[in-house]
Amino acid sequence: MDKRVFDAWLKHLKHGTLSVTFIDGTTKSYGRGEPKAAVTLRSKGLSRKMLRTPSLAIGEAYTRGDIEIHGPIENFLKLAELNTVEANPDRYRKQWRRLHKNIKPRQKRYISHHYDLGNDFYQLWLDPTMNYSCAYFKTPRDTLQKAQQQKTEHILRKLQLKPGQKLLDIGCGWGYLLVQAAKQYKIKGVGVTLSEQQYEYARQLAKREGVDRLVKFRLENYLDVAGKENFDRIVSVGFFEHVGHGNLNDYFKKVNYLLKPDGISLLHSITHQKETPSDAWIEKYIFPGGYIPSVRETTYLLPEHDFYLFDYENLGQHYAMTIEKWWRNYEKNKKKVINMYDENFYRMWRLYLLGSMLAFRSGHTQLSQWTFKKGANPAWPLTREYLYKK
Repeated sequence: MDKRVFDAWLKHLKHGTLSVTFIDGTTKSYGRGEPKAAVTLRSKGLSRKMLRTPSLAIGEAYTRGDIEIHGPIENFLKLAELNTVEANPDRYRKQWRRLHKNIKPRQKRYISHHYDLGNDFYQLWLDPTMNYSCAYFKTPRDTLQKAQQQKTEHILRKLQLKPGQKLLDIGCGWGYLLVQAAKQYKIKGVGVTLSEQQYEYARQLAKREGVDRLVKFRLENYLDVAGKENFDRIVSVGFFEHVGHGNLNDYFKKVNYLLKPDGISLLHSITHQKETPSDAWIEKYIFPGGYIPSVRETTYLLPEHDFYLFDYENLGQHYAMTIEKWWRNYEKNKKKVINMYDENFYRMWRLYLLGSMLAFRSGHTQLSQWTFKKGANPAWPLTREYLYKK
């Protein structure tokens, strides 16, 4: 059954060459040209699952070892991406319906699923700043740590901070950006996260760096930040993807509520060119409740909340470089990851990191930074030199 279904499906392969070894030991090649990939099937019933939800079926099969990918896994992932066909309208609607409803009572659980795996795990492959978002490379030779430091400074310059101002960091991660803002610009800040491990790490970081009187971290949903706490600046790095489909407007509504008139906000988020349902495998195993917004649907919401866009930047190629360095660190620590969890977990995260890297390399996934003001005051630096001065 599997063999007949795969044969009928793969004979239409348009890009690249895929060699498949079936359970009965026979091997057949489909397509031609580059990229070239080879797989061995080790379990029955995979074809039916692939006809329903290809990405989920392949992801689960690879994680369990039911499908073995020979040679560079990047070739297989690239081949899969090149041959992805746009779903018909009925299937597209089903994909949207399959998204987890990202309602407030579930949000802490969704965040914990990904970010509370353990700080020891993330320290294996992130750099010492514990930045888990796109770095900023001034040259391809920059180390990951240097590029993350440059990213933080790039964002802080875009915010045009002044001493004594109050900065809110929505989805503050492990706290590095807010701590650096306090050290370099003498601001006061609040960082909120729903990850207990991030919260504890960030508090300790502020204390070690001597800025715990200037910045406070809270284990709190950003929707619960009180309106009386108006801020001069609001930043969010790598959080918007967790807001959830249907909740994007709520994010901007809250930022509008908390940002002072003429205040500046920066939003740093993974984006797609068009509105696309979340990948079924990513949704189930990596980022439950997540949704990658499109550039246009996000930009559309800015004027709806009296926000004026002054700066936009696409840093997608930087994210491809960032994830490649993460992946190489991850591979160096393969045995430690397996000892922490198991072989299946290692394979799952390997697939996630490599798939993400290739998505940014292809340009189908981007990294967007919007910098906008509240209100119509046109005052802004005449050039972008303020971002690059030494």
